[in-house]
Amino acid sequence: MTKFNRKEHWEKIYQTKEFENVSWYPKKPEVSLKFLEKYKVDKSAKIIDIGGGDSYFVDHLIDLGYQDITVLDISKSAIKKAKLRLGDKAKSVNWIVADASTFQPNEQYDFWHDRAAFHFLTEENEIESYVNSIQNGLSSKGILVLGTFSKQGPKKCSGIEVKQYSEISMTEQLNRFFQKLKCIRVDHITPFETIQNFIFCSFKKI
Repeated sequence: MTKFNRKEHWEKIYQTKEFENVSWYPKKPEVSLKFLEKYKVDKSAKIIDIGGGDSYFVDHLIDLGYQDITVLDISKSAIKKAKLRLGDKAKSVNWIVADASTFQPNEQYDFWHDRAAFHFLTEENEIESYVNSIQNGLSSKGILVLGTFSKQGPKKCSGIEVKQYSEISMTEQLNRFFQKLKCIRVDHITPFETIQNFIFCSFKKI
């Protein structure tokens, strides 16, 4: 049996589909932006967007005046699309092609943002590795925001099984290193007019 190659899968997705035609597409990531506002994240803060790829979160961060932005994605094609869309603005962003499950940060971030990357990590060793990476890569007063499918959300996305979370299960997964601040449930309406229920939780270091 051939081992599933996550990187190849996502390269194919981004090489064959426009971002406007994938289910997780939001032109304006309002929930993520509200967390930025809630925690009064300074314009000089170091921000990392995990699985950000071709999403529009980076566009809004730039337009809001954030000066230290990193976008990480497993897909080189997704990042290439984002760079083309942003044009010269892309030069102000640090782009990293890496799998979140094996990413080892070499600096610390003040705002660690992950909308819909975490739930693709379904193996316990991958989850543990990623949580350790956040612990190492989040500054002492930094904020972590994770958005995943809820228990009422889809069980698969883009043909891949995901790990659904509740407020309780997400908190339990992270409580070795992080204290929960706030969780909300959000209905995301896809471009195909279906509804996906997400849970977003914010944390700080213990």
